[in-house]
Amino acid sequence: MKIALFGKLFNENFTESFKLMFDVFSKHDVEIYIYQPFYDFLIREINFKPPVHGYFNGFDSLDKDVKFVFSIGGDGTFLDAVTIVRDSEIPIVGINSGRLGFMADIAKDEIPQALTDIFTGEYSIEERSLLQLETSKNGLFDEFNYALNEFTVHKKDSASMITIHTYLNNEYLNSYWADGLIIATPTGSTAYSLSVGGPILIPNTQNFIISPISPHNLTVRPIVVPNHHEITLRVEGRSDTYLASLDSRSCTFESSIELKIKRSDFQIKVLKLKTHSFYGTLRNKLMWGVDKRN
Repeated sequence: MKIALFGKLFNENFTESFKLMFDVFSKHDVEIYIYQPFYDFLIREINFKPPVHGYFNGFDSLDKDVKFVFSIGGDGTFLDAVTIVRDSEIPIVGINSGRLGFMADIAKDEIPQALTDIFTGEYSIEERSLLQLETSKNGLFDEFNYALNEFTVHKKDSASMITIHTYLNNEYLNSYWADGLIIATPTGSTAYSLSVGGPILIPNTQNFIISPISPHNLTVRPIVVPNHHEITLRVEGRSDTYLASLDSRSCTFESSIELKIKRSDFQIKVLKLKTHSFYGTLRNKLMWGVDKRN
């Protein structure tokens, strides 16, 4: 079996757990390909030279015959792994080297059993929808204009709020007078959107969430809309440029650019252990029920 390892860095308290992964890999005769900058980090900072069969630097150099891409890190690393996998349909396995993780949900103390379950087929594959950004001018996220979590438009400086004119299938919805606006997928409902009061959606629901960031009018609340709708945004304010983000990638755009967000025509595959569930993750990660009265 071929697998790919993707990561950026991790704390030294994860080192032994990471090395343990290679012990399990060797028992299952796994052929390992690793992200070159991650490999360099391991040698430079961890003083560990893992036995691997090859390297990759991005989507174009990733062997499309690999069975899984293991993302080593947190949810941010997992989002970066999406830009490596793209539409190849290779499932991503999230190994959590830190604490909180909704997508990177395999904790370090679960690694030995989790890897055994994976190599013996004790898992399921979930498909997660993405959003796609289209603009009236080229040059904005041309390399990969998709997001698993959310698209966000922000004011670029600390000046006054911006106005975001919003349309659903060309029908006027609202003009948000706010610091910004988040368009989130169900996967992204537990991320940035949640922090501004957006609802939590079950991952396989077919919706988008529109959540304003610090709106001037307190009666303006997040709204859930079907993801087969196309969302159009036109931004204006005192500045000539604003900030757009797709997950963790950001760039500046001019006020003359119209932004269109729609559901992408492909999905990301995520490996889930049979012992894990989304509802259990909510209880554990968000500490629901952690109260003396319960």
